[in-house]
Amino acid sequence: MKGTLAAFVSGLVFAVGLGLGGMTDPANVQGFLDVTGDWNPGLAFVMGGALGTFALLRALFVRKRERPVLSSEYPAPPRTRLDGRLLLGAAIFGIGWGLAGFCPGPAVVSVASGSKTAILFTASMVGGMGLFRALEIALAWMQERQKPAQQPVLDAPEP
Repeated sequence: MKGTLAAFVSGLVFAVGLGLGGMTDPANVQGFLDVTGDWNPGLAFVMGGALGTFALLRALFVRKRERPVLSSEYPAPPRTRLDGRLLLGAAIFGIGWGLAGFCPGPAVVSVASGSKTAILFTASMVGGMGLFRALEIALAWMQERQKPAQQPVLDAPEP
């Protein structure tokens, strides 16, 4: 229960920060990405403030602890190397972010405003995640079926 409450409070703080920083407005994000036109550096300041706050809190609290407050250990990163799947996913994420002006966090926060664009983006994002997961499951199933059946090893008769 403590972990769920901590996740909720963390998400709420994140959402309030996005709203106060203006990151729920796609025009701010697209203005930041428009480096050859009317560039808006606001997103850089929001990211810098977030990273600075994180670095300070990490230095003060996290490094001095053997384990997190609400867990038995710190989670290991799921991947430690760059591969094609990660790079392709990052490229698709970046293209979607640039076209829509939303990334997942601000999009979910913006749904609360009733914005049709945010609702459509979030629904499409969730649908895409579901479609990708279904594709992963189908590919794993197909690979499993293509494996040759293993024959039991019979012991040779002793002379």
